[in-house]
Amino acid sequence: NVSTIIKLNIYQQMDAQWGIKPNWSKKLIINAQSETARTKPTFKQAFQYQRCLVPCNGWFEWKEEGGEKLKYFFEHVDKSPLYMAGILFQHEVTELVTMTTTPNTKCAQYHKRMPVFVEDNQVDYWFDAKPEALTSLFEPLDENTISIST
Repeated sequence: NVSTIIKLNIYQQMDAQWGIKPNWSKKLIINAQSETARTKPTFKQAFQYQRCLVPCNGWFEWKEEGGEKLKYFFEHVDKSPLYMAGILFQHEVTELVTMTTTPNTKCAQYHKRMPVFVEDNQVDYWFDAKPEALTSLFEPLDENTISIST
């Protein structure tokens, strides 16, 4: 389970399982591309009405080097919390999918995508703006704000 933040009249915390498995999919879907989530049938309704944030201290990526997979941890340089953008799917169990974007130059060395993060001063906008107005939030974090360790 993952703890998420949602906004009804106030911000609330809830638990959700990471990933959805639509009938047509052979595998669990854990991410949605921010560039297309607003229009893809799988994500469109959740993106419009059920956005959430996943507070975290960082994320992991794996990269093959010298014949072995190495795990890298990405976090804010000052270790402040990050708010990963996500969308909720409420069935018997609440499930979530996180949003991804093209990576900044630093992160691109490790993976072709990176999570979308909502800055502290953009939280209300993430929850309140119309879906078509959110594209400005889909830019990658500045590479100088990310620290990478093994």
